[in-house]
Amino acid sequence: MSEEKIDVSKLNFEQALDKLEKIVDRLERGDVALDESIKIYEQGEALKKHCATLLQAAEDKVEKIRVGADGTAKGSEPLDE
Repeated sequence: MSEEKIDVSKLNFEQALDKLEKIVDRLERGDVALDESIKIYEQGEALKKHCATLLQAAEDKVEKIRVGADGTAKGSEPLDE
């Protein structure tokens, strides 16, 4: 079972994480040929980087949410000011 080449940048966080978990499972089973292991490991690295980028963007956005005097969210500010 060969992993098809995917455009990681088009995946949302959940999709990328799901694909990354499947790659980890395959590698942990140890029943993948060496050349295939290298290919899917590289894809896993790209997925990991993409997940980290999306997670950081979400954290940045949460940090930018403005809170009013009463403690409730009053909106958000753009990330790039």
